[in-house]
Amino acid sequence: MTDSPSTPDLQNEIVELIPALRAFARSFHRNASDADDLVQETLAKALANLNQFDRGTRLKSWLFTIMRNTFCTKFRIARREAPGITKCVSGAGVAAPSQEWAIRAKEMEEACNLLPEPYRVVLEYVVIEGRSYDAAAEKFGCAIGTVKSRLSRARQQLAAHLDEDRH
Repeated sequence: MTDSPSTPDLQNEIVELIPALRAFARSFHRNASDADDLVQETLAKALANLNQFDRGTRLKSWLFTIMRNTFCTKFRIARREAPGITKCVSGAGVAAPSQEWAIRAKEMEEACNLLPEPYRVVLEYVVIEGRSYDAAAEKFGCAIGTVKSRLSRARQQLAAHLDEDRH
């Protein structure tokens, strides 16, 4: 860059505009250090391209344009290169071993077989088959309250047998 007689004047004007640049940078970044980095990069670009500044235009507008373009370029690059945007195998987590579920299912079946028959049949009909309380009451010839009571007692006995009543 060749120094013309007006270059030191422009540099002094740029120094005077630093507080305005900092304020404008805060509109892009909440973090003060990120805003200061943006100001620094803007100043470096402006000083490197001072010969491209057109006399007769506003220096402040020229600097703000450089800052906005710098921010937009960095934002686009960061968004394009952001880690973790695409799904990755490493983020899938760990699948629990199926043996544990098979053991739990066997324990549940054994616990169900230990239930008194009125509780077991209501449990199978409502919970496993997904039928309504009304349908269960009709099928077993009892009141809906009785169905709910039997179901509740069946669940309590299962929890006690499976040692899960603490939860």
